[in-house]
Amino acid sequence: MADKIALVTGANKGIGREISRQLSAKGVLVLMGARDRERGESAAAELRAEGLAVEFAEMDVTSQPSVDHAAAEVGRRYGRLDILVNNAGVALDWTPGSELSVEALRQTFEVNVFGVFRVTKALLPLLEKSKHGRIVNMSSGLGSLSRNADPHSSLTIRNMLLAYCSSKAALNMITIQLANELKAVGIKVNSANPGFTATDMNQHRGARTVEQGAATPVRLALLPDDGPTGGVFSDEGREPW
Repeated sequence: MADKIALVTGANKGIGREISRQLSAKGVLVLMGARDRERGESAAAELRAEGLAVEFAEMDVTSQPSVDHAAAEVGRRYGRLDILVNNAGVALDWTPGSELSVEALRQTFEVNVFGVFRVTKALLPLLEKSKHGRIVNMSSGLGSLSRNADPHSSLTIRNMLLAYCSSKAALNMITIQLANELKAVGIKVNSANPGFTATDMNQHRGARTVEQGAATPVRLALLPDDGPTGGVFSDEGREPW
């Protein structure tokens, strides 16, 4: 068995796939979570062809039975989990907040907030069996209350993404609360800001590559025991809440 075992949600493409690649390249056995079996198995097969130790783990973060089944399989096969990267996320509506539908807001929170909490709750018993448990929640600079409130901020599209921005702000609070609680058992919980990375979510308009976007979450996933917990970080260091 590998020294460290990680599960990455939303891992069949984009930043999630690259996080899986980089973690595996550092000797971690990576379980690549995805809701679509065909796409997930294809992504895992491509990385295995590069000589990387990855496996597909079917998981729909919006489905409690799916998450419970995946957690049970991880427990049965490995008995523990060392790293959880909550990467799966959506940005469904790019209209001004006043035009946002309640349904779009609900669907965004279902993946970006409730999905993260659902997966973390299900896998926490396995993370508690690790000697170096790490939870990384994929956030965004758009989730920063400080930056959104700053009239001089460079976040020019913040007014177009009420659902996404508010979901990432809520996710950051989950990070803080869990970090405070789990500190006693040695599990570190942090949020990662990958920057404006070119992915399907933004029609590849981002200025950063997936390799760049994956760097911070990978670093947080492999933090030493004296590393930080309860913060949000980018490549430049700690970010404002």
